[in-house]
Amino acid sequence: MFIKRIFDVAISILGLIILLPMLIIIALIIKIILGKPIFFIQERVGKRNKTFKMIKFRTMKDIKDESGKVLPDEKRHTTIGKTLRALSLDEIPELINVIKGDMSLVGPRPLLKEYLSLYSQEQLKRHQVLPGITGWAQINGRNAISWTEKFKLDIWYVCNWSLLLDLKILFLTIYKVIKKDGINQDDNITMEYFNGSN
Repeated sequence: MFIKRIFDVAISILGLIILLPMLIIIALIIKIILGKPIFFIQERVGKRNKTFKMIKFRTMKDIKDESGKVLPDEKRHTTIGKTLRALSLDEIPELINVIKGDMSLVGPRPLLKEYLSLYSQEQLKRHQVLPGITGWAQINGRNAISWTEKFKLDIWYVCNWSLLLDLKILFLTIYKVIKKDGINQDDNITMEYFNGSN
């Protein structure tokens, strides 16, 4: 795990340096099209059930109805947002979370803190490791698979983790991003809300 941490930090710092021009361009485009804020910051659950603030590029408009409730994704997403998500470019700022120690390059994706009370004891095993920018579930379906399948894949990763597996996931992630495989579930831009499972 020490080697994994060194690898995470080294690759994240290198990635931010190399991608800096692209990050600036994306930030400017978001500011022009969507306005401020440029980043979408949300509390997610990490290792040992601890919450942290995950950083992403904002991809949707902040539109609410008359009662103040946020409108559905399909009414808030934009062409630029869909493009950023399709290419996983909205995830790049999460490298900052990796450097801070909140996340790893590879691990179960960090989910909303509201879900924590809905997990079974088996599903809670996904929080025995740092959450990742990408993971075993992401290369095996991402948002195109059910929550049940996703949790099974997350737990399999926790029980079978190795550095070799992490490298395999990273390479397959690049391949999946190029193919734009498994990005959305049906017509939704994001995964449907988790309501617990039997």
